[in-house]
Amino acid sequence: MSYEEFEALALPISIFALVAFMGFIVWDLAKKSKAGRWGTAVLFFALGLGVLGFVIKAVILGSVEG
Repeated sequence: MSYEEFEALALPISIFALVAFMGFIVWDLAKKSKAGRWGTAVLFFALGLGVLGFVIKAVILGSVEG
């Protein structure tokens, strides 16, 4: 396996792991702060917007470069 193949495989997996870990952190924060259903939904919505922004940025930059 070449370095480029490893990088192409490791980067998406690493990003997914970081996003999943952030989701766990938000869930734990909501649980410890007793945010309730509405507060938990708002926290995850804010996290989802950040992840969505990252994906949209990648798509836009990919379409401009390609």
